[in-house]
Amino acid sequence: MGIVGATGAVGQELLRLLHERAFPIASLRLYTSKRSVGKVYACAGKHWTVEEAVPGAFAGVDLAFFAAGGAVTRALAPDAIASGCLVIDKSAAHRMDPAVPLVVPEINPQDLRNHRGLIANPNCSTAVALMGLWPLHQRFGLKRYIAATYQSVSGTGRPAMEELEAQIQAHAKGLPLTHKVYAHQIAFNVIPQVDSFGPNGYTGEESKMEQESRKVMGLPNLRVSATCVRVPVVRAHSVAINAEFERPVSVEAAREAIAAFSGAELVDDPSQQLYPTPLDFSGKVRCGVGRIRLDTALDNGLALWVTGDNLWKGAALNAVQNAELMIREGLLKPRG
Repeated sequence: MGIVGATGAVGQELLRLLHERAFPIASLRLYTSKRSVGKVYACAGKHWTVEEAVPGAFAGVDLAFFAAGGAVTRALAPDAIASGCLVIDKSAAHRMDPAVPLVVPEINPQDLRNHRGLIANPNCSTAVALMGLWPLHQRFGLKRYIAATYQSVSGTGRPAMEELEAQIQAHAKGLPLTHKVYAHQIAFNVIPQVDSFGPNGYTGEESKMEQESRKVMGLPNLRVSATCVRVPVVRAHSVAINAEFERPVSVEAAREAIAAFSGAELVDDPSQQLYPTPLDFSGKVRCGVGRIRLDTALDNGLALWVTGDNLWKGAALNAVQNAELMIREGLLKPRG
């Protein structure tokens, strides 16, 4: 087994989750770029020396989690697949390829049977949003949704987390606040841009939510409009959703659907000021869903709030869950 991009934020979470969840590992290899080769990483009393991710490095590896960018996946995944390795990829490189399954195991596990050596993970904001929307779709039939995201800086990676911390420290000391990772200061600010803008005025992140929601949920005609926003939160994304359904809705039935869903935890008691927050759902397997109420602008509409760990359900955890399910179903047999 291998992890490509092992030194990054998602790669480190993969290493942690594989051990915490007792994933069957005969051997593990950590891959990264040339500049990090030779570094030693430890987890659960074991140590690994990082090696360079290059063609030919996947011989004998049965499963590789790719936690690097799309360019790395495009460059190395074909070689890994040719060597007999199953690739589970977090990047956007092949998500919308009709031949590549895009899988959230609580929603479309059947698609895991149709892979050709590569399985894609959805975007972090998509995965979190769907943990609230899927059980409601099953109950009421989703027609469209409008979303505004509140995305943590960890979604950009470790440099962004460090930049937020540095800006907060500089503010406390009365020093100038500088920025390199984002186009604007992120501390004490929000930035209504995640990814680059397309010709229609929507960012790549916003288009991903639209396209990936359709593919994962099997709803090719689903209508989606998203505004994705970066906020000064270290970890866990939140999404405010207004959804319209085919059938009449009720708050009580919606709460029942969320509470019964394996991917969600209902936290919805406004009288006690109980609702999901990023701090409460960092390092949690399930995503929190709350603030469920009848939408005042949409027919058969519900408004809701979803929070989930972008490094877990939005990336590393979803990948591990896919691999675990494949092992249980006999679709993947680890060597050794």
